[in-house]
Amino acid sequence: MRPIDGADAHEFMIVSPPSEDDAEQRRLPRFRRHLKINLALQGGGAHGAFTWGVLDRLLEEEHLSFSWISGTSAGAVNAVALASGLVEGGREGARAKLRQVWEAVHKAGVPDLLRLNPFLAGLSSSSTLAHVAGLLSPYDFNPLGIDPLRSLLSETIDFEGIRKHGSTELLIAATEVATGRSRLFRRSEISVDAVLASACLPTLHRTVEIDGVGYWDGAFSKNPDLITLATESPVKDTLIVEINPLERRGLPKGAREIAGAVNRLTFNAPFLRDVETILAVREALRGRFGARRGSQGVLAAHRFHMIEAGRYTASLSDDSKLKPDLGLLTYLHSAGRTQTHKWIGQHLASVGRRETVDLAQRFQARRAPLAAEEEDQSDDDADVAASRA
Repeated sequence: MRPIDGADAHEFMIVSPPSEDDAEQRRLPRFRRHLKINLALQGGGAHGAFTWGVLDRLLEEEHLSFSWISGTSAGAVNAVALASGLVEGGREGARAKLRQVWEAVHKAGVPDLLRLNPFLAGLSSSSTLAHVAGLLSPYDFNPLGIDPLRSLLSETIDFEGIRKHGSTELLIAATEVATGRSRLFRRSEISVDAVLASACLPTLHRTVEIDGVGYWDGAFSKNPDLITLATESPVKDTLIVEINPLERRGLPKGAREIAGAVNRLTFNAPFLRDVETILAVREALRGRFGARRGSQGVLAAHRFHMIEAGRYTASLSDDSKLKPDLGLLTYLHSAGRTQTHKWIGQHLASVGRRETVDLAQRFQARRAPLAAEEEDQSDDDADVAASRA
């Protein structure tokens, strides 16, 4: 994977050519019954391009539609891009909108803030930028409050169209600074400020204030919210798109490695807490008469499915989340399509019938030996390379 840096990079478009697997999938018979599914989209900065690839591939399935979407940070950006695109132009409109947003993310890779600040611009080509930003308040190094993401979202997303005409419910998570509690912005109240609040890393961005309340990144409290999604959505199947690796081998020793590990553990904790709640409710209701009644019964009976990026993102540096270069975005988009293509072939027919991820085994058991994981990674990298050939 060769990143393209500098001004010349903006002349390129992010393109992942169709693979032989994609062509084969189009020749296969489609599922006859219409399927509906919820989406739970994690945050992860530039690594959210994996989720873009997942959604891009799912939108090719004509008999699959989306009910509710729970998204945090980069997951929130993907969620509103999907919702806006569906309103404007259906499936193809959604695919085009997602591509438009991520191409804009790439073009904003050297944001206005850096162009206007020679000191930070000189650091932008190295991981030193994230380290220096961590030592200064964004109110110090960004006194004008410049926010390239605000401009990007305002120019590409029709928030009024989502509120008035969207058919997909949204749960966009942000974290109240004063209390640490999660705030969920729903479709009827979605705005550019709500998405910015969900994606507000306090070391890099000023606190987002909405109606006098300050908000930081939603991943501090929900990443994303699974409980509300499972108990309130009328659709009883949810596909989780997991961006962040649960485990990284080797002890972090450098300052940046330690900071990255702290962020990974912090942002994984709310997600794991939701999973533990689901498993505890299932265990408590096991074998009880009438257990499916009430909100706990609905939660226990909800069917979960999963597409995970961990085998790809675990090998990437934490700094890469803040560096949306062309090579990285193309690689992760292709990886997302590859993993989704496999999931469709193996598990799509189970939607509406049975759960396809063992939450207890996936999140409570010890991970597989490293050698087995490396073998899986090698196979997947080969698939991704084929999809980009």
